[in-house]
Amino acid sequence: MIFKEKVFAVVKKIPSGVTLTYKEVAQKAGSPMAYRAVGNILHTNYDQGIPCHRVVRSDGKTGGYNRGFEKKKKILEAEK
Repeated sequence: MIFKEKVFAVVKKIPSGVTLTYKEVAQKAGSPMAYRAVGNILHTNYDQGIPCHRVVRSDGKTGGYNRGFEKKKKILEAEK
């Protein structure tokens, strides 16, 4: 399985109301230092079944989202 597929598999398992950091996703996908790559991979995701909005920055900020920062913020608020 390539790294991109591993990232998507990890993110698919994040339940509603829970967030992981980009670094945590990278660790779970087997490449702990590849947290920037996780962000780049998730930026290309348009599959509704992969809840990439549940991945946030380690500093507590929401981070980017390919459908817009405000939309990510709204979705996260609705899930908590």
